[in-house]
Amino acid sequence: MAASTPEKRPVRVTILSQSYTLLTAGDPREVEELARYLDDLMLSIAAKSPNADSTRIAVLACMHLADRLHNLEQDLNQLKARVDRKSEEFAGLLQQALEGGE
Repeated sequence: MAASTPEKRPVRVTILSQSYTLLTAGDPREVEELARYLDDLMLSIAAKSPNADSTRIAVLACMHLADRLHNLEQDLNQLKARVDRKSEEFAGLLQQALEGGE
């Protein structure tokens, strides 16, 4: 039996004064929230660069988001490394405790 894919529903959003209809299988409110965030970011960039066209604004927004993603990925990798080190440390302590009990 094949797994059924969730039905996608249309969500209407506005980004930089342009309307888009996006399909989502998830919560439409999340899509609307992301669109508002992107719209705010692009409007902020547009306010700082009044002569920039929408393509340049979109590229600058993408660069901003790519930088945020990159930083978050680095933070996540550092956190994973810390968790791995702590797990090894705790495993060693547990092994010592078990060996001491024998």
